[in-house]
Amino acid sequence: MSAQDRRPPESPTARGLDPRALRYSASIAYDRRLYHHDIAASIAHARMLGRQGIIPVEDAEAIERGLEDIRQEIEAGQFPWREDLEDIHLNIEMRLREKIGEAAGRLHTARSRNDQVATDMRLFVMDSCDGAVAGVRVLQAALLDLAEANREVIMPGYTHLQRAQPVLLAHHLLAYFEMVERDAERFSDCRTRADELPLGSGALAGVPYPIDREFVASELGFSRVSRNSIDAVSDRDFVAEFQAASAITMMHLSRLCEEIVLWSSAEFGFVKLSADFATGSSIMPQKRNPDVAELARGRSGRVYGNLLAILTTLKGLPLAYNRDLQEDKQPLFDTVDTLLPTLEVLAPLLTAVTVDAARAQAAAGASYTLATDAADYLVRKGAPFREAHQAVGELVRYAESLGKALNELSLEEYRRYSPLFDEAVLNLDPRSAIEARDVPGGTAPRRVQAALQQARRHLREAQ
Repeated sequence: MSAQDRRPPESPTARGLDPRALRYSASIAYDRRLYHHDIAASIAHARMLGRQGIIPVEDAEAIERGLEDIRQEIEAGQFPWREDLEDIHLNIEMRLREKIGEAAGRLHTARSRNDQVATDMRLFVMDSCDGAVAGVRVLQAALLDLAEANREVIMPGYTHLQRAQPVLLAHHLLAYFEMVERDAERFSDCRTRADELPLGSGALAGVPYPIDREFVASELGFSRVSRNSIDAVSDRDFVAEFQAASAITMMHLSRLCEEIVLWSSAEFGFVKLSADFATGSSIMPQKRNPDVAELARGRSGRVYGNLLAILTTLKGLPLAYNRDLQEDKQPLFDTVDTLLPTLEVLAPLLTAVTVDAARAQAAAGASYTLATDAADYLVRKGAPFREAHQAVGELVRYAESLGKALNELSLEEYRRYSPLFDEAVLNLDPRSAIEARDVPGGTAPRRVQAALQQARRHLREAQ
């Protein structure tokens, strides 16, 4: 081999480019994480080229062996990454040339980097959707474990962050189960739309070779091939959709974390966080700060920003491919690296939560949370709801003026505001209020128990 042959090959696209322009346009620093998908797509493409007689079968086989060697090099940390080769595609292709020689040049037959990168990105998003759904399922299991372990615990339900009506803690936690269930559905839907093979679209117009796109789709696990070559290379809706689904999920997780922060404060005191998921203060030794929940709450903003980034990148692009689309990767990778660890850490955090049932139940009976039940009591006695509402409102103001809770009032005091009150009203308490809401979706114990069983059954079937 001559000295010239031993020199690293030049990039076919960056030859003669100003070094500053090369550094500015290179993406290899971050798109190298697509190596697994890029190699898989290249192997499937090479097999198809050999099967179709577009390149010699022995060259296709050599390409596949060389690509497998490169995969092993990368996973072993031994791959010689070159920034002058701009991106993951050229790095792998040029390394393949070093390994197998001239046959490597046949790999790029009947494809463009435009449909190549679109294929890699779809494979990455499909895998990320699977990872997100799996993370949601683990979180749902943790929510159910916490709810089932505390199924009898009563707490105040809130509106406007004001105590409103008593509910079961399990009912409250099941609300988050439902929220993240919708997230799992969104990621599954996103995966369905990402599940389309663009390879074979070429730069934008298709390719002049007798390729078998269905074979490549089957090899890579795609259920269908793209119908329009221009759309195939320029579409990043699936990236935007993943970002949107992630942003909604992070919003849900942030709401959960906000309640963990509130509930673990001395003002609420409903839960205590394990020391494994809380930190001390640098100067206040008594503190147990809910840092993990706070970080998850804060990182939702990053994911929102990543959604806005891809939408802004796409909004002014003419068809078909434009280099702007290179900017789809870093925000996507950041979202995946934010979302999946957040799902992963919140599940064990919930498992390590200790509930103070007495504190929660005491709060459930305070702040006149039974006022609505007193009004409903009058309605059952025949009063129109608006009249009942007014009467109980006046009753509450009276009790407040005395500094008394409703259950500290006498029947005589009740009857000042409605003659329909009788001794049974004195038996109102948080437990009876909860049991009265025995409707589908309500907080009555038997309804919540049925909901827990249904959720557990759904989770088993989903897994």
